[in-house]
Amino acid sequence: MSSAGADSAHLDTPPGPPGHPHSDVPAPLDPSSTETAPLDVVVVTGLSGAGKNSAGRVLEDLGWFVVDNLPPALLLPMVELGARGDVRRFAAVVDVRSRAFSSDLQEAIRVLASAGHRPRIVYVHARDEVLVRRYESNRREHPLQGSGTLTDGITAERALLTGIAGEADLWVDTSDLNVHQLRATLENAFAREGRTPKLTATVLSFGFKYGLPLDADLVVDARFLPNPHWLPELRPRSGQDPDVRDYVLGQEDAPPFLDRYTDVLRLLIPGYRREGKRYLTLAVGCTGGKHRSVAIAEEFARRLQADGVDATVQHRDLGRE
Repeated sequence: MSSAGADSAHLDTPPGPPGHPHSDVPAPLDPSSTETAPLDVVVVTGLSGAGKNSAGRVLEDLGWFVVDNLPPALLLPMVELGARGDVRRFAAVVDVRSRAFSSDLQEAIRVLASAGHRPRIVYVHARDEVLVRRYESNRREHPLQGSGTLTDGITAERALLTGIAGEADLWVDTSDLNVHQLRATLENAFAREGRTPKLTATVLSFGFKYGLPLDADLVVDARFLPNPHWLPELRPRSGQDPDVRDYVLGQEDAPPFLDRYTDVLRLLIPGYRREGKRYLTLAVGCTGGKHRSVAIAEEFARRLQADGVDATVQHRDLGRE
């Protein structure tokens, strides 16, 4: 197990007795009382080899009290133990341990919410070929591989995690992320120092020929617009280039499409907020993810930001050709 260094040091060596005027440790609750303060709780789970432990280390650096490899049955006791100290943001990295894992974790999340805590689930995943490459480079066996192949283990784990994946608040696909991009993604979602979180939107451009993003909530197809690829002077440039952007956004159908889909987003976003959804991924695709999708994604992000949404842009396939 590991915990955030600042938090653990704070718990072990408080600067003064509880209630002392110079102590910044809150007075403990009455030991005879079962009352605990509500905590923000993040459960990091997902596919083995996808980067769960890396995600946990990022949260630790952001000031969360992090516990690794926590069985679902111990989630509520650990949260309540932390709530009786000075922990206010608790994160647990939960791995596959048994066939009952998924249902156990789903029930543990429900129990946490019923107890008044604020649990969120981060589901970390990656494409099969990426997971295979990572396992082979480390010469490790998959925890569910058994006597089968590595691919068999990955397939079995995906099936096992179907339930919890469907309930996740945030999907993080690490297939094409380096450690710095993973950190930026989690910082954008969790580094708000206790402020009421707003809806965070990621606008992701991609190329259909490389496959649909698995973590997209909404998918927009920009292939109805003329392709700058067929213009020799624009072909080597990307949708971030002003000439390409002006060409794409200057098409007759582009403004009404952007206006109407922006209206759809303005309808959906309040509903997402009411339902407690905090993270939205809008994926915009074209053939190769270089021209049209990039320009349209940048424009959607600009419009979302103008409407007060925390929106960032990622270009999954830019530079892949």
